[in-house]
Amino acid sequence: MAVLKKGARITGAERNKLAVDLKKQYDKGKSIRELADSHGRSYGFVHRVLSESGVSLRGRGGATRSRSKGK
Repeated sequence: MAVLKKGARITGAERNKLAVDLKKQYDKGKSIRELADSHGRSYGFVHRVLSESGVSLRGRGGATRSRSKGK
């Protein structure tokens, strides 16, 4: 992984390389938040790069609400 200056604009081949790296890690199960932290980028940036790469984003995790049995 290339070391990128925080907040530096990433374009062209460098952005494509980063997109491939993020996609591989996301497909292996890392969350967008984990990827953002490990790459020193914002959640929004990572989300946008993944979306631009055609990645099928997972739904949110955590507990889900269910109907109570009495209703």
